Amino acid sequence: MVETIEIGSAPCDEQCAQVGESNYPECSRAECRAFINQIKRAMGEPPEGVGLFIKSNAHDFGTYREVAVKVTGLLTEEAREKALEYAYRCESDSPASWDDEARAELATAGFPVTVEA
Repeated sequence: MVETIEIGSAPCDEQCAQVGESNYPECSRAECRAFINQIKRAMGEPPEGVGLFIKSNAHDFGTYREVAVKVTGLLTEEAREKALEYAYRCESDSPASWDDEARAELATAGFPVTVEA
């Protein structure tokens, strides 16, 4: 059985691109890529059978994107347990704000993140 868990498009304490904005497609992809990279820095590389990816979802106002974790079904019981543990940690313990590397990655992509005082 394949399981997919949605995490979000950006850290929960950060502003993110909004569907309908003129640069949403490019900005949302950049945010999701930066978030995936940051999750990997915080949680470590995914174990066997786990993949972090950008998931597109239809919405009344357009397609929105978010980071999701997929756990494949073709694993041993032990590997599946480790994979699910990692996936649920990504959901519950993912970073709440951008780190310096993610901010630099977004700036390089043309979408700098402002730091509020």
